[in-house]
Amino acid sequence: MSHMAGILGAMSNTPARLLSLLSLLQTPREWPGSELAGRLGVSLRTIRRDVDKLRDLGYPVHATMGAVGGYRLVAGKAMPPLLLDDEEAVAIAVGLRAHAAAGVEEASVRALAKLEQVLPARLRQRVGALGRATEPLLTWGQPAADPSVLASLATAITGRERLRFAYTRHDGTSLERHADPHKLVSAGRRWYLVAYDLDRADWRVFRVDRLAPPQPTGVRFAPRDLPSRDAAAFVTASLTEFAPVYEAVATLHAPASRLAGRIGDLTPLGPDRCLLRGHADTLEYLAWRLLTLGCEFEVHEPPELIAHLAELGGRASRAAAARG
Repeated sequence: MSHMAGILGAMSNTPARLLSLLSLLQTPREWPGSELAGRLGVSLRTIRRDVDKLRDLGYPVHATMGAVGGYRLVAGKAMPPLLLDDEEAVAIAVGLRAHAAAGVEEASVRALAKLEQVLPARLRQRVGALGRATEPLLTWGQPAADPSVLASLATAITGRERLRFAYTRHDGTSLERHADPHKLVSAGRRWYLVAYDLDRADWRVFRVDRLAPPQPTGVRFAPRDLPSRDAAAFVTASLTEFAPVYEAVATLHAPASRLAGRIGDLTPLGPDRCLLRGHADTLEYLAWRLLTLGCEFEVHEPPELIAHLAELGGRASRAAAARG
């Protein structure tokens, strides 16, 4: 970070100096005005003017007076743009890739798409090399989708750009598709693309792990109305036609606020209980998610999940008894 500030501080134009000042202030410490002036080679008066300009741009810079006073960034009402050095950008991109590959957070894919769009080529290569050279110690199956494919799809969805891609069907045959991407949907550890298939003139759901890296066409498309209340409902309805989708209904003995965002739709039943409604395409995933919530629960539906949990409980009891 200091290297970046030194380079920009040597430049005399105001935009470069503001970037240099912002780079310093984003380090979590308080900077005396005299030290900032010395690093940037300007006067204290210029520092005060530049701080005012950053405030006008939405950066909440707090100033304290006195001999030990100075400037620091504080939390504001909105998220201003961040300046990252090379190591920070690579670390964030690698973390987002790992999170996106696990198929657990759509926000990770959106953030990854934004970050990779502006990463210099040399940093994209570093991120890719780290991803290829590392593997998590504990995994629950292989990653459900290539993060770079997810990022490309998210970028095309945001920019409303038509795509071409090869898609492998469930029977192993491969087809070239020409589609307008609409939305990415995460279900368990699996990702699905909802898109308007131009070759079939209809809406389709594509499993992202069966989709080859998409090729942007440069053609923009006008948005269409999806024949469903939302993309998640459309995916659920589409999957039900070809494979069982299990909807779990269970009472969880924990506050809904503690579990919010971790599993399905939650309805509070009181201060320490909530009702869960969630779905997945395998009983194994539903059982694993319930067992890893860290609270007691009772499953009401479906009966297949109740039976599967009973089988798991018996297996665990037998293992514990054998150990004793």
